[in-house]
Amino acid sequence: MDFIDVAQKRTSVRSFSEEGVSKEALREICRIGGLAPSVNNFQPWRFVAMANKDKMSELAAVVAQKIEELPEKSCELGEQIKKQVEYFSIFFEKAPAVIFVFVSPYESVLERGVTLTHDEVNRMRAYPDMQSVGACMQNMLLAAVNMGLGACWMTSPLIAKHEIAKMLNVDSEYELAAMMVVGHASHDFPPKPKKEIDTIFEFVS
Repeated sequence: MDFIDVAQKRTSVRSFSEEGVSKEALREICRIGGLAPSVNNFQPWRFVAMANKDKMSELAAVVAQKIEELPEKSCELGEQIKKQVEYFSIFFEKAPAVIFVFVSPYESVLERGVTLTHDEVNRMRAYPDMQSVGACMQNMLLAAVNMGLGACWMTSPLIAKHEIAKMLNVDSEYELAAMMVVGHASHDFPPKPKKEIDTIFEFVS
């Protein structure tokens, strides 16, 4: 598929058919993700793919419990919002497959020559490690579209990122940074409207 077509067709898909996704397809999506640029070419990512519905339901239950434990405002709206957030946080249990993207900590070159802490440098540089993850995720989403699949980038389940990492037996040096559900879309999802280029672009001479 032409790259422009892939980019324009990509949209968040949260409803899938019963058709599964092969291990090879998931591996290829992660391979394309790993081609993304990263801070100092550190390539901090590690991918864990899953298609086991029972395990996905177990993970979803943990996420739902964490959301339930959040203190809510003393009004009816607070409970409604938590229910809405819960749906968008655990729908991955109904997807054919999920890819978890973990990252390892990095030390920037700048940290070796200044007295600033890692967090201070990271903040000053607008979190290049998370920007690296963003580039990786975009590669993965576009790869899924190119393969005729639907996908959705997720971060809300990260409320239980420590529990998820433990349940997946991922080494503690890695931290869950994002998730992606993937499968065959249940129907055609038209891309959401985007801002016109003239409203977001400026050329300075």
